[in-house]
Formats: sequence, C-alpha cells, structure tokens
Amino acid sequence: MTSPSDAVRTTCPYCGVGCGILATPNGQGGAAVAGDPAHPSNFGRLCSKGAALGETLGLETRLLHPVVDGARASWDAALDAVATRLKTVIRTHGRESVGFYLSGQLLTEDYYVANKLAKGFIGTPNVDTNSRLCMASSVAGHRRTFGGDVVPGNYEDLELADLAVLVGSNAAWCHPVLWQRIAAARRARGTRVIVIDPRRTATAGEADLHLAVAPGMDTVLFAWLLVQLADTDALDRAFIAAHTTGFDETLARAREIAPSLAAAAARSGVSEAELQAFVTAWRGTDKVVTVYSQGVNQSAQGTDKVTSIVACHLATGRIGRPGMGPLSFTGQPNAMGGREVGGLANMLAAHMGFSAAEIDRVRRFWNEPATVTGEGLKAVDLFDAVADGRIRALWVMGTNPAVSLPRADAVRDALKRLDLLVVSENVASNDTLVAGAHIRLPAAAWGEKDGTVTNSERRISRQRSVLPLPGEVRPDWWALSRVAVRLGHADAFAWTSPAAVFREHAALSGFENRGERAFDISGLAALDDAGYDALAPVQWPVPRGTIGGTARLFGNGDFVTPDRRARFVPAAMPALARGTSPEFPLRLVTGRVRDQWHTMTRTGLSPRLGAHRPEPFVEVHPDDALRFGLVNGGFARVETAYGDAVLRVVETDVVRAGEIFAPIHWTAETSSHGRVGPLVQGDTDPYSGQPEAKATPARLSPVAMRLAGVALSRGPVALPDGVWWARIAVAGGWAWTLATDRPLDALVPAVEALFPEREQAELRDPAREVFRSAAFAGERLAGAVFLGPAGKAPRWETLAPLLAVETLPASARLSVLSGRAQDGAADCGPLVCACFSVGRDAIQTAIAAGAADAAAIGAVLKAGTNCGSCVPELQRLLAEVPRVAA
Repeated sequence: MTSPSDAVRTTCPYCGVGCGILATPNGQGGAAVAGDPAHPSNFGRLCSKGAALGETLGLETRLLHPVVDGARASWDAALDAVATRLKTVIRTHGRESVGFYLSGQLLTEDYYVANKLAKGFIGTPNVDTNSRLCMASSVAGHRRTFGGDVVPGNYEDLELADLAVLVGSNAAWCHPVLWQRIAAARRARGTRVIVIDPRRTATAGEADLHLAVAPGMDTVLFAWLLVQLADTDALDRAFIAAHTTGFDETLARAREIAPSLAAAAARSGVSEAELQAFVTAWRGTDKVVTVYSQGVNQSAQGTDKVTSIVACHLATGRIGRPGMGPLSFTGQPNAMGGREVGGLANMLAAHMGFSAAEIDRVRRFWNEPATVTGEGLKAVDLFDAVADGRIRALWVMGTNPAVSLPRADAVRDALKRLDLLVVSENVASNDTLVAGAHIRLPAAAWGEKDGTVTNSERRISRQRSVLPLPGEVRPDWWALSRVAVRLGHADAFAWTSPAAVFREHAALSGFENRGERAFDISGLAALDDAGYDALAPVQWPVPRGTIGGTARLFGNGDFVTPDRRARFVPAAMPALARGTSPEFPLRLVTGRVRDQWHTMTRTGLSPRLGAHRPEPFVEVHPDDALRFGLVNGGFARVETAYGDAVLRVVETDVVRAGEIFAPIHWTAETSSHGRVGPLVQGDTDPYSGQPEAKATPARLSPVAMRLAGVALSRGPVALPDGVWWARIAVAGGWAWTLATDRPLDALVPAVEALFPEREQAELRDPAREVFRSAAFAGERLAGAVFLGPAGKAPRWETLAPLLAVETLPASARLSVLSGRAQDGAADCGPLVCACFSVGRDAIQTAIAAGAADAAAIGAVLKAGTNCGSCVPELQRLLAEVPRVAA
C-alpha cells in the first residue's frame, strides 16, 4: 500500500503551462496522479490530459531494448553502431552531413548534452527541434525587439490584468489551467476578454468580444491599434524616448498597413465597429495582457505578428509590470528549456548567438575547437536536406516528424534515403520508426525521467522520476554521452547524473555574463545533488549570489540589446504565402483538440481522452458543405497540392465560410486516412523559419460510404484494405470506427480472419448488408466486428464496455451480436467532460430536469468542475436543450 507521503512532486509532460503534479506509485507499474497545490503554475489544478496521465502508464506499447537493423541488440552493440556509422558518414560526407532533430519533450539536461555533442564536438550546426513548429516566431520576435528570447511577465499577470487579449490562442482547450486563471479573474475582478482568431473556438465563445480575423492578417489589427494610440495621444512618449528605438519608422509602416478604419477592416476581415471596440478597450485599459500562441506563431508572418503585438506594449510602456505585457503561451512542456541550451539551429547554448565573441566564449567554455561557427538548417530545410542527400545521418529524439512536419509524406519518404537514422523513442512503433530507423534506442518516458523543464513564464521545475526504468530503458542524456565517449570525447561527457549536467548548463549561462544575456541561472550552478533533487520551482534569471528568481523583466526599461533599448520593428505588408484558386478555393487551418496531444503516442492510450473527439474530422461551414455536396457526419476528401486525407465532416459555423479546420493528431498508427501533416504547405516565416500551418489552399469533395461499423479487440489487429478506420483506446483494449465503400461480400472473408483460432459467433443478413461477428477466448470477448448500412451501425460507446467484462457465459454470447451492452443499459452518449467521464446524454438529462447553468450541471454531475475546458460545450448544450420549470 502507498500513502500520501509516497507522492513524488514532478511536472506534467504536456503543454508549456508546466503544471506541478503529485504522482503516487501504486507498486504495480502505475501511479495515481493529482495536481500539486503548492506549485505556482497550477495550484493543484490539472487539465483533462494531465488528470489522465495515470491511464497512459504501462509497458504494452513501449520500446524496452535497443534494436539495430531490425534485431535486438545490447546497449554496447547499439552505441558502438551509432558511433561507428557516424564516423563513417562524417569521413565520407563531412561533419555537416549529420543532423539532429530534437523535441520539446526532452528534459533540459537531455537537450544540453545533444547540443554540446552536435554543435561542439561533432561540429555540425544542423541541430533543430520540433519547437521550430510551435515557438520559433515568438523566439525571433523576442530577439528582434528585446535583444533576447525573454518572456517579460508571468502567469500572475493574467489575474491582475483588467483586459486579456488572446491572439491565436484557444486557451480554453489548449491551456485550460491558465484559462481558468483568466476565468477566475473575470469573476473576481471583472477582467474583460477579447479573442482574435479566425475560428469561433471554445475560448472565443466565452469572450466579451471575438474578432474573427482573416488568416494571416493579425498584423493589420495591431498596426491599426498602434496608429490609433498615436493619433489619440495614448502613447507613453517618455518611455519611448528613454528606452526604445525605431518608433517613427514602425509607426509609418503601421500607417501604410492600416491607413484608415475602412482599409483596416477590409484587410483584416473584421468589421469597423469591432475594430473600434477593440481599440477603445485596449487604449482605455491600463493593465492589458496580450496572450499569443500557435495562431500567431504558426504563420509565414509569425515574427511580424509578434513584433506588432510587442510594439503596442512598448509604445504605451505596458510591459514588465504587474498585470501588463505580452505573454507567449508555449506549446510544449520544455520548448523554453530547449531554447535555453541552443536547441534551435540559429542559437548556441545559454541564449548565445553566432557572433565571433559568442562563438569564442562557448568554444572556450567547452574547450573544443570544433564548435560550429554559423547557423544550421531549420526544421523544414533540414528535412529538405535529408531528401536531397545533403544530410546523410539523422538522430531523431522524442518526436515524430513523419507525422508532424509539413508535407509529411515527403518527409516520410526522405527518411528512407538516409545512410543512418537513429531514433531515441519510448514507443515501439510510430510513423517515424516505421519509415526505416536503422537504430532504435529505448528512451525514458514521463514517470521515469529525472531532470528539469522550463515553462512559459520562465519557471524551471523539476521533473522527478516516479517509476523505475523498465527493461533496458535509459535516459537520453546517458545515451548521448556514451556515444560521445565512443567518438573520443570522454572527458567532456563524463557526467554521472542529470544534476551534473544541470550544473554545467547553469555555469555556462553565467560564464562571462555581465547582464548582456537575460538568461542566467548561475546562482544554481553550485547546487549539490541533494539541492538539485530538492530544487523548488524558480523563474530565471537567477544570477550568481541569488536563489529566489525573477518574476518580471523590462519594467524599468532595461532591455538586453547592446544599447539596452528595445527595438520597434516595422512589419512587412501582410500577405499570405499562397493564395486560393479555382483548383484550391478553401483555406485549411490545422490545430489541436481538447483532449489529445501531438501525435497521440501518450494520450492515445487513455480511454477517457479518446472518447471526446474519437475520429479525425474536418470542420466545414454550412455554406461550404452545401457548395461541395457534403453531409454532416459523412466523409470528405481534403486535398491540397501536397497530399490528401479522408475525414469525418462536422458542419459548423465555428469556422468562417471559405475556411476549414482539421486537427493534427491522427497518424498511420491511429487512423487509415487521417494524417493531416501531409496536407500542410512548407512555406516558412523569413525570420523564424517556422512553417505556415494555418492557411494552406485546399479543396473538398464528398466520399460516399456504403457500410459503416465498429470493431473491438483486446490487442492490435490489421483491418482489411479498403476500409476507413480510426482507433480509440477503451477499457480492456481498442475500438475502431469503420466505414467503407466496398460491398459486404468482399469484406466478410477478411473480417472472419481477424481472430484466427478463436471460437466465433456470427450473424449474417446479406439482404440488409448486415454482418456481425464475435470471437471469444474462454469466457472473455476477444474481439468483435459489426458492419451494416452507413448510418445504421451501433455506436462504439455502446459496444466498448463488452471488452471490460471478465466473464461472459456461453448463454450471453449471442446477446453480444445484438450490439447492446451486456446489462442492456444505454451508453451515456458522446463524452463531454473527460475529467469525470460525463457524457452528453447525462448532461442533457440534467438540463432537461432544471439545471440552469454550468454550475448547476457541475453540482449534479461534476462536469466542468475540474479543468473547465468542457464548460463552453456545457454552455452550448444549455442553449439547445429545453428545461422543465423549476
């Protein structure tokens, strides 16, 4: 038995909020998970994903031993193979033929070792990270304006602000713990919320004002705001004069971008009245926080969007003080930690760049003359170099580029051409591994990792191990350092613990740093192992001689440019990289859903999280559905110049006419036709190199399905060719939703072969095109398949509980073919609240019985009372369902 004293304080592995977690091992390889009330990022709250972490722990899908050329190998053999093959590639093609592609899922210590090995000792600059896909434009914007990659404020500002402007941020779904802090401020202080987003997201639906800006045109709104601030004498001219440069040029460019109210409205797609309301609110409120996230960053104009937002704060002096300033919501748990150690191709470690002085400083600290002298290839260019043969060896760590990168089919094909593909992963299979990894190294997963991460507010937190390393799994920093030893660099990679790596990282941050670099944690460089283990969450900078951290920066006007002044940066005239055309008349916007994370390698294991949006889908405006002959709940082929997908149609006015939305999460492992990465264009921001993920020209066409159905299995099965499917985690195994345009007779033989050597019961009605089969292993259901005319198949939510039944007597076997739960009870409908597994039907019943608001629903069902991300959906149901009189 475990007790509360057994709980380990650690950090959530999902988004950049960096929530503290109390994880209590259960002694059986799992753990109970709760929010840490003492952590200053979340004060005990968790979102649905964090709350379900315990459901994702297990070894069934894990990579537990090294694999070399398809055969199990020892660690010594695998590391020898990595080192030997790297030497061969370098000798034949040069140092820069080696690339590393890293991840915001890595801990800072892992990241540091990878960058030191690559940029310092192998001598290749071609090291980039999947953070390039989510945060690079914020980094570039920060560096161009502040002189360094610095977030000025913190989460407390969300609670102190009188106006919160969220730009390209669906915080209610993607950062729900922070959204709840904003919601609490609305209740306590009357904080107003404005959301700028082309879609009417869950966040926009809760806002006081939603500006449905046209894709890529955010810069127009902030140019108009800057012009109006100047024309109504709302500037802080003393701050501008004393602490900034470039204001006049930036204002002049803003006047070109937004010369009049009518022009600003026409270019932005926002009405004149809404623009006036936005300006009035921003100008008239002293304490303004402007939050921006992927809708800003994932854009070919992302850096200009960031600098335009920052310009309005600089122009009014609303920066670095309580309740005001620009605030970037980071996508990944350690995107900022990776930036600190040089994880981006255009940075060296400790926030240093590639000036001669900085190169020399890092070289002397590492005592390695091979340290690179210039920027490397950013992510999109890196994989283009893989395709054309400039990169011959690639080490991928903790990410799945064959799914997540733009033009993902081309990326998958390129990976097959490498002389050497090393993948450090904690799963046995994903799209990148299947693409042809020569060497697979089993990496530690969340719950086993030991190190640090840095969240969106510059707060460093410990991610402590909760569970022992299973099988032959090892930490990433260890594997990297052992390869370094085999390459001849033993003295520089002689660490024996992550604490030792952290001390070196902290020491480099303060090396010859007299305040020129804001990132400085040299005050932590002397931590012994016990101090490192006990390290409490702390915000950098933590310069030498201090331990308490720094809550806010730049409020005194002291920036980290050479002259200590912030830079106003004129934006380019906003224009989308690619226009629509008669061939591709729509714009595809990609993004996330509430309960899934990235490519679902972790969240896809949780029955709770899989139930909310179980299938890959495309949101289509009703006008466009009519225009292209689509049916709500049917299927559409989404095509771009780069690829195609077949997705379930969701007809909704959440998207604007002419735009469609599809989520990024599904892979070849979790769906047959749901990969969206292949559709996305490869155009990038000229400053950040971040790809455009929000405006790819696309077209739609209907896909007719003759049959639909559900499959259940306790383990993986290979479904027949010609079947559209999506896999869903359920208690006891997996469920698949099915659809096909093939006739039943053509499918039945393949379906019957899914469960060989199992006792099977069948129901077949060729006249109605109905086929049902159930396979049994002893007294348990091993699997089942239900097929019938499209639109008449049983619901997977109804059938899934059958897998959790441990004893199914012979007398009950035929009843399985009825397509109903064993006890005859109906399911609770599509999931709405993942935290407490509350379905739509139960909520509708509560509303019909008199629940008049979200709080009343919560009082009856608990729905909406944890992370709150389902509250917008509760509000929609409240508007739809009639209530009885109280």
